[in-house]
Amino acid sequence: MPKNRVASEKLFEIAVGQQGYFTYRQAIESGYLPSSTIFHVKAGNWIKEKIRGIYRLAQFPPQERPDLVLWALWSANRKGTVQGIYSHETALSIYELTDIMPAKFHMTVPKRFRKNGIMPPNIVLHRSDIKPRDIRKMHGYCVTTPARTIMDMFEAGAMHPDDVAAVLKQAVESGLITQEESRYIRVGRRGNGK
Repeated sequence: MPKNRVASEKLFEIAVGQQGYFTYRQAIESGYLPSSTIFHVKAGNWIKEKIRGIYRLAQFPPQERPDLVLWALWSANRKGTVQGIYSHETALSIYELTDIMPAKFHMTVPKRFRKNGIMPPNIVLHRSDIKPRDIRKMHGYCVTTPARTIMDMFEAGAMHPDDVAAVLKQAVESGLITQEESRYIRVGRRGNGK
């Protein structure tokens, strides 16, 4: 099999898991030459996105929330590992536990997270080392679990007590959290003096 066909198949496999998106680094690691980026963009095979170093395979139509994948890829470290996990208001929106579409993306990153350049104005970073059990993998990005999301909102004092009760009720009714998790969150909240 020709080398460029192998590279194409590897990149396609990566892009399928990321709603058609990929990074420059992922293309190079798949076997593409650094100089091939310009060729594939001009040929219409790859679409260059607004975020530096991120592309989309032209054969993939944009999905419902491509912004979630794009900013997740933006959060990748130098090794190419995505660091950002959607949380707080953004996670509530993903789980449809709020009608409000947050103006900014709330993302939790590891405490040692570093990014060169100017911080995008549409991102709010929260720093915490989240345990794997508190992360849910979606199609091309990660989000905190519903229980962790609600706890984060409590701890941040970002919700009125009436709204908290409504979110807990809705999360239980929709099967996103259990009654036991709801009780644990309520007890934890009272234990924090809230």
